[in-house]
Amino acid sequence: MGFEIDFLPVGDGERGGDAIAIRWGNLHGERSEQKVMVIDGGTKESGKSLVEHIKKYYKTSQVDCVFCSHPDADHASGLTEVINGLTVGMLCLHRPWEHAQDLKDMFQNGKITGTSLKTNLKKALEDAYELESLAKQKNIRIYEPFADDFTDKNAEIIVLSPTKDFYSIMVANFRETPQPKESVTLAEKIVTAVKEAIKWVVENWGLETLSDPQENETSAENNSSAVLLFQVEGKKFLLTGDAGVEALSEALKKAVSLGIDLKTLNFIQIPHHGSKHNIGPSLLDSIVGGKLQEPTHLKTAFVISPKDGDPKHPSRKVVNAFIRRGAKVIATQGSAKVHHDTAPNREGWTTAQPLTFYDKVAE
Repeated sequence: MGFEIDFLPVGDGERGGDAIAIRWGNLHGERSEQKVMVIDGGTKESGKSLVEHIKKYYKTSQVDCVFCSHPDADHASGLTEVINGLTVGMLCLHRPWEHAQDLKDMFQNGKITGTSLKTNLKKALEDAYELESLAKQKNIRIYEPFADDFTDKNAEIIVLSPTKDFYSIMVANFRETPQPKESVTLAEKIVTAVKEAIKWVVENWGLETLSDPQENETSAENNSSAVLLFQVEGKKFLLTGDAGVEALSEALKKAVSLGIDLKTLNFIQIPHHGSKHNIGPSLLDSIVGGKLQEPTHLKTAFVISPKDGDPKHPSRKVVNAFIRRGAKVIATQGSAKVHHDTAPNREGWTTAQPLTFYDKVAE
C-alpha cells in the first residue's frame, strides 16, 4: 500500500492559496484498489491544473471525495473546475447558510431573520455557494464535515475540527455577518496599515524568536477550516487549511478525546502558507512535541507558499520552529511538490530540496 500527497502551486507573486491532491492504496494496481481525494482547489487556474495533474499522474478522472476546507476564494474557487472536469463521488463542504435559522439569535440585531441571514451568507460566500450549486446540479452527495460525527480513531480520514458549536461561533464572526452578541464576539485585531521596511533580527538554534500569537489573530473564516487527520499504513498526516491557534487547539482536544497522540505525526501541513499568526511554539510543542532538539516522530512539513512570499509566507520564524522540532520543511514556492511512498516513478521529477535554517528572521 502506498500514497502520494501532491501540493500544487497557487497564484503568482506574493499571493497564494491551497490545492492538494491525495491518492492512496495499491498505486501499482487497478483504480478500484485506490482512493483519490482533493483538498481545496485554489484559483480557477490551479483548479484546472489539479484536473490535469490527477489525469496524468493518478491515471484517472474519478475522485472519491473533494474537501473544501473553508469558503475563502483562494481555496474554494478552483474546486468548481475539479467538479466540472472530473467525476466526483462526494463533496465535503460547510454550508453556513443552511444553519441560518439556528444562527439568527446570535446577533445584536434582533430583527434579523433566518431568511435574510441565509441570503447574506450566500452572497458573501459566493465561491462556496457556487460550489454547492454545481454539486447539486451534478447530483453529487454533499456532506458537512464536523468533528462531532467522527468517533472511529482508526478511520483513514478523521475531521478533528471544527465541532458544530465551534463552527457556529466562527460563522457569527464572519466578515459579512451582522454584529454578533458579546458572548460570541471575537476580540478585535489591531491592524497596522503602515508599510515599513522589514526589520531583521538574528536567530540561532537555541533561541526561538517565534512567539505565541495573540488571541484571535486568525480570522473566523480561516478558523472555520476543516482540520483533517489522514491515516494510512500506520502513518499520520495532519492537513490544516488556514486554521489558527483556536482551531488547532480544538483539533488537539478532539484528538485527545479519541485517544490519538498527535505527537506521533509523521507529516504536517504548515497552516495558512506558513504565517506566524497561525501557529506558535506552545501549540507546536503540544501537537508535535520536540522542544529544542528533543526527538519527535515528525519527519516532514509541507507549506503551500507563493513564489515571492518570502519572508512572510512562509515566515522564517515558523520554518525554523519546525526544523528545530525535527521536520524537513518543503515549500511549493511556485512549483508542485509531492510526498510519497511506494508510488510509481514520475519522469522528470527530482528530489525536493528542503528549506534550510535561517540565521536572520523578520520581526
